[in-house]
Amino acid sequence: MRKTLLLAICGGALALPLAACSDPKDTATVAQSYGPSPNLPPPEHSWIPTVDIATVRRWPNGATPTAANGMSVSAFALDLEHPRTVYTLPNGDVLVAESNAPPKEGSGMSIKGFIYKQAQNWAGAGVPSANRITLLRDSDGDGVAELRTTFISGLNSPFGMVLVGDELYVANTDSIMKFPYREGDTKIGGPGVKLADLPAGTLNHHWTKDLTASPDGTKLYATVGSNSNVGENGMEAEKDRAAVLEVDRASGQWRVFASGLRNPNGPAWNPVTGELWVVVNERDELGNDLVPDYMTSVKDGAFYGWPYSYFGDHVDTRVEPQRPDLVQKAMAPDYALGAHTASLGLTFNTGNLFPAEMANGAFIGQHGSWNRKPRSGYKVIFVPFKDGKPAGPPQDVLTGFLNDKGEAQGRPVGVRLDKQGALLVADDVGNTIWRVTPAARSAAR
Repeated sequence: MRKTLLLAICGGALALPLAACSDPKDTATVAQSYGPSPNLPPPEHSWIPTVDIATVRRWPNGATPTAANGMSVSAFALDLEHPRTVYTLPNGDVLVAESNAPPKEGSGMSIKGFIYKQAQNWAGAGVPSANRITLLRDSDGDGVAELRTTFISGLNSPFGMVLVGDELYVANTDSIMKFPYREGDTKIGGPGVKLADLPAGTLNHHWTKDLTASPDGTKLYATVGSNSNVGENGMEAEKDRAAVLEVDRASGQWRVFASGLRNPNGPAWNPVTGELWVVVNERDELGNDLVPDYMTSVKDGAFYGWPYSYFGDHVDTRVEPQRPDLVQKAMAPDYALGAHTASLGLTFNTGNLFPAEMANGAFIGQHGSWNRKPRSGYKVIFVPFKDGKPAGPPQDVLTGFLNDKGEAQGRPVGVRLDKQGALLVADDVGNTIWRVTPAARSAAR
């Protein structure tokens, strides 16, 4: 059964800057699906989706991803339980959301649903959610966390985290919770208070809810993914989803800030323009090279196309009824990140550790494809910025998450700078937080 569902498996490890496999033709094709004006081939349709997800073979002892030339990588923390996101506190402590999807109830049965569920299990994503935030502390500055404590437990598939003053906000799959925080705390001492409910429910297809705060701290911004691939569960199921929500921190009241974003994550403030940016997972089942995931600035009141169109006015004919009025106003995103790469993490390089030419660029965690043959993603990339806009092709930062048999040793998700400016990467399959520095700075902090 497994072999018949996995239509093909690419045997080579990631080796070239934009390569999902060693096939040079595919390398060229992948390269064309990055940038401000990606190549968008004609859509392809199939009753049964392509499933080519890497089965799990976790890192051997002492193994690490492959760092780009001039960079070094080491394990900041090992043996976590499906770490998804990381957040750095002002004193340098690092919070990790150990989390996974909530249990499904009454979700019904379909061939595509069955295939997707089995693929997720093979990929290591079928484990129960630990439902906690863990605190990591590197007291001696050697790049390895010596202290590990359970900071908050009893959560509901947590993902996003943000500190505003002495209040820590955590985005569960169904709510934003507020907790008291004092600098140096290794465990939250008081009970959480619900600030706001978030769209969830029985279906809750894209369960991750990411979070950030406005620079002045008065607003929170929560990302909410869609409840389907292209609206096949009905648009009523998509109410207030596929969107970034703006939440009033004082009252908990929220509104849709930007919409038409199939599965946005990694909300981060552009350090030059002050704009809010996200990475977005686009739709599946239109072929290997449609539709590219992307990162984009999100503007108040803007609509980005999902489900009716992609990359501006490219209509998705699968959606009924059509909405030409919305297609007409759909904004094209700023920068494509490759089809089916599952880009989930975004952080801007606002530190001083990496070379000056990397200042204010974007690090992106690409979790890896399931609906593409050969595979794409399974790496961390960097996109240079100039004057607040992407300015050049992506550069590999970490590769080697697939071994030479095409098995997943790890899968990167959330990315964040630590207090010294090093890059932290949450690896949910490898159960590790990786730390990336310039090679000459790997030991010193």
